Amino acid sequence: MTFWEHLDELRSRLWRVLIAAVVAAVTCFCFKEQLFAVVMYPKPEGMSLINVELTQQFLTHMRVALWGGLILVSPYIIYQMFAFVAPGLYAVERRLALRAVGVGYLLFLAGVALNYFIIFPFTVRFLGGYQVSAEVSNTITLSSYISVLGVMSLLMGAVFELPVLCWLLAKIGVLKADFMKRYRRHAIVVIVILGAIITPTGDPFTLALVAVPIYLLWELSIVIVKRVEK
Repeated sequence: MTFWEHLDELRSRLWRVLIAAVVAAVTCFCFKEQLFAVVMYPKPEGMSLINVELTQQFLTHMRVALWGGLILVSPYIIYQMFAFVAPGLYAVERRLALRAVGVGYLLFLAGVALNYFIIFPFTVRFLGGYQVSAEVSNTITLSSYISVLGVMSLLMGAVFELPVLCWLLAKIGVLKADFMKRYRRHAIVVIVILGAIITPTGDPFTLALVAVPIYLLWELSIVIVKRVEK
């Protein structure tokens, strides 16, 4: 294929992705009750959220519907992007790329699920009840709740990509298992700091909920890098 044919192919696939995302977002928008039941699930009982802007609830509904639509069609988006680059890969490269994309997607979902079901509920419970003074009460806005949930989910999903990143670096010869073992203690310190950033609750239990899975991913990455070196 020529350059312009490749460009037409890319444009065609991007249009398919855009149409699928719009359809999924409109569908999510139409099922408001079910969508926000999912969004509000991690919220502790008894915590009330408020809205202080005239258009904020409608805009929040649109934003959440858009993200929900992207999540629903994410497998299709990945398929379209992979189908675009696959013809330019050798059979072995295609298998490796497919494996990396599939595992990376599952790991991302695992990170998001860990945050959604465990980490975020503890975080919102702690921060929602934290007070610098008894004279200052907390009034949590809807936009704040949605933003923190989204950011923490993306962060945990990205952190769970560590094994795939280490595998790629090992494949190109940049990362060695001995290096990861030698700097294991340094990695633990970085992991604890990263966990404290993701969950700024000051609660050791919540910190451990973040740090321990990441450390296990580090150890898993060492095993993966070893296998690549053989």
